[in-house]
Amino acid sequence: MSQFITTTDGVDIFYKDWGSKDAQPIMFHHGWPLSSDDWDAQMLFFLSKGYRVIAHDRRGHGRSAQVDFGHDMDHYAADAAAVVEHLDLKNAIHIGHSTGGGEVAAYVARHGLPQGRVAKAVLVSAVPPIMLKTERYPGGLPMDVFDGLRAGLAANRAQFFRDVASGPFYGFNRDGADVKPAVIDNWVRQGLNGSALAHYEGIKAFSETDQTDDLKAITVPTLVLHGDDDQVVPYKNAGVLQAELLPDATLKIYEDYSHGMLTVNADVLNADILAFIQG
Repeated sequence: MSQFITTTDGVDIFYKDWGSKDAQPIMFHHGWPLSSDDWDAQMLFFLSKGYRVIAHDRRGHGRSAQVDFGHDMDHYAADAAAVVEHLDLKNAIHIGHSTGGGEVAAYVARHGLPQGRVAKAVLVSAVPPIMLKTERYPGGLPMDVFDGLRAGLAANRAQFFRDVASGPFYGFNRDGADVKPAVIDNWVRQGLNGSALAHYEGIKAFSETDQTDDLKAITVPTLVLHGDDDQVVPYKNAGVLQAELLPDATLKIYEDYSHGMLTVNADVLNADILAFIQG
């Protein structure tokens, strides 16, 4: 089943909800600038294992409304909460990739845990605590990096998206890489289905939001997965720090895996996530 819910501020959010409504729910939170389609490999896998699987398109992304407001982590988390509350999901596992990992951290800390709805969380190549270099996190990336993303998107979004997908996102720019043209095409397709404004403003959301307090507040068991060849969200300032800040974290670093490992290494990640959920 696929349909929409409307948030309290009037935004139509698209979501998918597959499987028995009596099964334990797993909700997936996608990365920038993609959509819930990025979780195809995971949704089909976990559905086959007997779980109820849910994923939504973030506001301004995919099939959700292309509004000109609310492109920040607070609204991302509130929109996720609106889907959860509409479906009355309980004992849920929340899995987030990249920006979606920030959304999971914000949702679980601010909504899911206070409402008693969350069993576990999984952060995959996730952006917290913060991507930007700050006094607190001197290992972060300089603002020039994110200004460059904004400039590339504004100048030619279609070409910029193709360059990201064919280069650093999946590690296809590495010598000897197994380049998958269909994966590149699917990434670009998802991106171009969304709003240029949401993508532009989303860069600030995923790079400048300090989620230290969110991570510290997440008391449920949390699996942190990151590749040591992630060229988008460097693991030492992300996954490693997440594991230090989370009260109950399990950290796994994958040698030579890219930012897009949930797609190109889905068989490995799916098995590891399943083991964590069942453990």
